[in-house]
Order: sequence, then C-alpha cells, then structure tokens
Amino acid sequence: METSNINGARAAGAHTTSGWVRTWGASPQAPDNTVSSVDPFENATLRQIVRVSGGGSRIRIRLSNEYGTAPVTIGAAQVALTGDGHLIQDGSSRTVTFSGRSSVTIPTGAPILSDPIDLVLPALSHLAISLYLPGRVEAVTCHGTFHALGWSVPGDATASSALTAGAAPLPAQAFISAVEVLPDRPANTIAVLGDSRVDGIGSTPGADRRWTDVLAERLIGRDGTTRYVVSQGIGGNRLLNDGIGTSALARFDRDILATPGLEHVVIAVGNDLVFSFAPDTEESAGFLAMFGGEPVTVEDILAAHLQAAARARAHGAKVHAATIAPYGGSDMYTADGDKAREQINTWIRSSGVFDGVLDFDAVWRDPADSSRIRDDLHLGDHLHGNDAGYEALARSVDLSLFD
Repeated sequence: METSNINGARAAGAHTTSGWVRTWGASPQAPDNTVSSVDPFENATLRQIVRVSGGGSRIRIRLSNEYGTAPVTIGAAQVALTGDGHLIQDGSSRTVTFSGRSSVTIPTGAPILSDPIDLVLPALSHLAISLYLPGRVEAVTCHGTFHALGWSVPGDATASSALTAGAAPLPAQAFISAVEVLPDRPANTIAVLGDSRVDGIGSTPGADRRWTDVLAERLIGRDGTTRYVVSQGIGGNRLLNDGIGTSALARFDRDILATPGLEHVVIAVGNDLVFSFAPDTEESAGFLAMFGGEPVTVEDILAAHLQAAARARAHGAKVHAATIAPYGGSDMYTADGDKAREQINTWIRSSGVFDGVLDFDAVWRDPADSSRIRDDLHLGDHLHGNDAGYEALARSVDLSLFD
C-alpha cells in the first residue's frame, strides 16, 4: 500500500496552548439495547462523577443532545469537587450557567457548552456534575461505560452535598461529553481513539484504572508542560462500520479533531479485525448482530489508519498507533484472524507512518503462546484486560513520545 503521501505530512514539533484544553471526555452514543442506554425519566437530577487528567483555574462542561429525539431542558446544573464517599467538598460547589442563564434547552441533535466557571480544579481530581431535568426525557444521549459512577435522584438535588433518598445507579453516562479547563501552565491534550480496551472494560468500576487513567497519572508533573489524556473509546466500536457507536472514522472530527488543545492522537481500534475474522458459530453471530457492520480486509484496516493519520496531521497533531493485542482463547478467535492481526501489527511497527508506536501486543502476549494474552493480565474472557493488564499497557508507554 502506498504511504508516502502520509509520511511526508508529519506534524512539525510540539505546540502548547494557554487557552482552553480538554481534560476529560466521553464519546456520545445513541441509546440502544446494549450497554449505552438510560431509561426515560422525569423531574430527576443526574449526578455523575468524572476524574479529570490535568487541572486548571477555570472550567467549562460540554453536554450533548446529539442523539436525542426532542429538545432537552436543563433546569439547573452544578459542579463540585468530591472527596471520600463521593461527598461534595465544602465550598467547592458552583452553579453552572449557559449564556448567563441557569436554565437552558439543548436543541435536538446539538451539543452545548457552559459558561466558564471559576473553580480551581487540581490534576487527577474528581468532579461531580449534577444536572436537573424537570421534563420527561425519552431518548438520552449517553456513553456506555463500565468504569464511571453516576446516579439518578428524584427532584432537584443539584445543591445537595450527598446522594438523597431514592438515588439509583445510572447504567451509562448521560449527556456529559467533555470537561475543559484553562490551565495554569502550557498544556496540550492526548486524545485516544479506541474501542472497549480503551474504554476500560474489565477494569474495576469507579476506580479509574483504564490504561488512559494510569497514563495520565504518569504524565502529571513530568516537566514544565502539562499533558492531558482524553479517552474517546467506545466498547464494540469499529473504525469503518457503525455498530455500537458511530464508526471511529465517522466520529473522528467530533471526538478527536475538535478537541481543544489537541497535540497528539493515539489510534487504538481493533474490532474491525476481530469481527471480520470471527468464527462461524451461533455465539459469534450474536456478537456480529449486536455490533453490526460488514467484514473488512487487512488492506481496508490499513487504509483506515492512513486516513485517520492524514486527517490528524492536517490539524497539526502528531499521530501514534497501538498494535492490536492478542485474543486467542476468546469466543471470537480464529487462526486467520490472528494471522491478519500479525500482518497489521507488523505494518504499524515498520511502515514509518506514525510518529510513535504503542506496542500493546508485545506487552500482553503470552511468551508461551503469542496468540493469547497472559493469564494474569486479562479479565477472564481472553479479550479484555484487568486492572493489572491495563496498568501494564500504561507503564509500557514511552512518555518521550509526547515531548
């Protein structure tokens, strides 16, 4: 495959910004019958907790009604720092306004950005975002997740310091898609385009043990530049075909290129391979029916990486790619799929297309069987990591790639 047109477009050296920088993100998804679904509700407060990567002196939040079927009214909103037991820290609660108003209606199909909020947000701190929705909401733009914490509480509980009676866990993140900050020092953002292994399936819920979380911890205070890490992974997502979530190439502008402070892009999507070479069994057919999309070839997958790299470099970002980790022993494994995985990984390592390679295959593979993940690093399904597995990925990353 011809790659010289991409190789010649490397981004020139790193740049930093003193403007707004994204410190946390979650890719919006349409509600469906899989992991990305929140039941209809009315007269309820959604309190959700996110851990930011880097800090700053002012913040703003981005909400999304992009997959809604009607306008959504936010009757009140507050943000606050949280401490032990997810209680609001005294003195940290701030009212959120939109164009100077405490209430706003988000149009159907649109995102919305809050006004700047004066709040000192330390790096790696937990932020509680409380949204009161007085009217009935049938279709919730959300993000299917297994690692974040959120609750639905009856009535307007935005000002409450603790969860009130009747609080019920949310099965997915709802409406919130980004937190952005004004940093106190030069800063830039690393945006990671990924699937379930980026979104942290298999990590301990609420413990912030995705590999992107651990990478953020490693980067804090490393030198005079603050580097934020934003995970834009969707479980079941694919580069080329819609399935669970809009395809990665289709959401690339929104989730990656529109990131304030973007400096580095990491491409880490392996599901096109897994699904395209899945075995012809009843169980795999069920997966394919859920995740959707037609099979693609190795050449298609390489071309998709080239497209993402070209589009990122057109925005001045450096581009890195992760090799595809093993999945032998899983229900989706075939020998043909493993051969294709090795072809793709060899190309990622040797093509010279990328500014850096995150060799996750080398980190996870079992020395006794390169088609499998080491037993101490996976969830038990031979496909997704556990906390130790994701930590190993993060610890393997050469931080100088982001200098």
